[in-house]
Order: sequence, then C-alpha cells, then structure tokens
Amino acid sequence: MITSTANVKVKRLVNLKKKKKLRDSEKIFLVEGIRMFREAPHGGLLEIYAAQSFFEKEKELVERRAADAGIRAEILSDPVFSHVSDTKTPQGILCVVRQRQMTPREVCGGEDPLLLVLDNIQDPGNLGTMIRAAEGAGITGIIMSGCCVDVYNPKTIRSTMGSVYRVPFTYVDDLPETVRELKAEGICVYAAHLEGSCAYDKADYRGKSAFLIGNEGNGLREEVAGCADRYIRIPMCGQVESLNAAVAASVLMFEAARQRRAD
Repeated sequence: MITSTANVKVKRLVNLKKKKKLRDSEKIFLVEGIRMFREAPHGGLLEIYAAQSFFEKEKELVERRAADAGIRAEILSDPVFSHVSDTKTPQGILCVVRQRQMTPREVCGGEDPLLLVLDNIQDPGNLGTMIRAAEGAGITGIIMSGCCVDVYNPKTIRSTMGSVYRVPFTYVDDLPETVRELKAEGICVYAAHLEGSCAYDKADYRGKSAFLIGNEGNGLREEVAGCADRYIRIPMCGQVESLNAAVAASVLMFEAARQRRAD
C-alpha cells in the first residue's frame, strides 16, 4: 500500500491531473469514480488506483477488472487517495486510460452523419455536458477547434459521465477549412446564431447535418459562422437573449434526434 504523498507514482498522478502537456505527451488521461471505472473500454485501461476503504468493499470488482486488463491495482491509503483526487468527496477509485486518437474523416464517417462542431468552447463542464448530450441524441461525431478546452481536463471527463469513451471526437487547427470540407461532402452546416432568421425547429436535419456552436461569451467567430449554409436561432421569451452553450447545443441535437425518429 502507498502511504506517502511523496511517492513517485502519487506525484505523477497529481501532475497528470494538472498538466495537459504531460497527459498529451503520454497519450493518457485520468478518470475517477465507480461508473467511469466500470465503463473504461477494454484495452484502454492502463492503471488502477484504489483507496484502501474502497478496495476493502470492492476487492472482487477491482481485481477482476485489473486481471482483464493484465495489470495490478495499486492501493493507496485514504489520505493519499484524497491528495490525488480531483473531487471534494472521492469515491475511492481512479484510473489511467489511453487517449483516443481519431482523424476528422473517421469522426465524420457514416452514411447519415449528424455532427456537433464547436468553436472555442472554454468551460470544461460545458464541453462535458455537450459530449454527454451528444451521445444521448445520437450525434455521430464532434469536431472541435484547437482553441477549445481540453477534453481530457478532469472536470470535462467527470461531466461526460462516461460518454467520452464512446462519442467520436477530434480537434482541428483550421475550423473554417474543416467546415468547408464538410460542405463539400454534402453536409448541411447550421450555425446557432442570434442573427438567424430561421427558428431551429423549422429547419430539416434528417439529411447529413452539422451544428456550429460558438464560445460561451462571444459566440461563433465571424470566419466560422460565415462558412455555414444557414443561421438558425432558438426563440426566447422574456428578457433572455440566449441560452448557455451546452443547453443550446442540447436543444438543437435533440430536435434533430426527434426529426430522425419521426422520419
């Protein structure tokens, strides 16, 4: 059992939690919690760290998952586990998982793609919520500008509730060029925009479609919005001008899901 916060493995976990550059250099990320542990993909689970109290309750589960992955779980004293955890009330289980590496073509593949395209999303919770909602709505892939928040940020990972394992996603350096490539593939691109003349529930998303969602405070950059085929808006009542980016994305995605179910 590891009982010191000065342990080399403990220091590495703390650095992985804090440093994107280190996560990316090793092509790994951290997940916490029993659900994320249970759902970690076969072949992607690299390391397991369990708090002593958790291991005493879930020894069979921990050892079975470790055996399936061909690894040995490390046991941490409860105080040491609290030190490496990113939550106020740790569940007692933390894992190191291999990052997914996908190309834009892989993300956009399929006969009838329904894509979410994100421009400069900065809030980890928003991104995680979008990924979770995307899975629920049947989104086939997510494309993010290079300036979006890190999908492997621990707060983003928690917000996905496991969807990060299953929803295809990728980052691109030149988002306007990527949008033009989507259009060349016959994908109709809709920009969520305050200047939209079309209400979101009046457009037809049953064909190949993509939704452009912009930064929480500033919306879409002009050079990105200008690539869209059509501006759409979500009508507001009262004095509300717009919705939170994750909420707006969810409204659009589930409208598309509704139309596709009814088709």
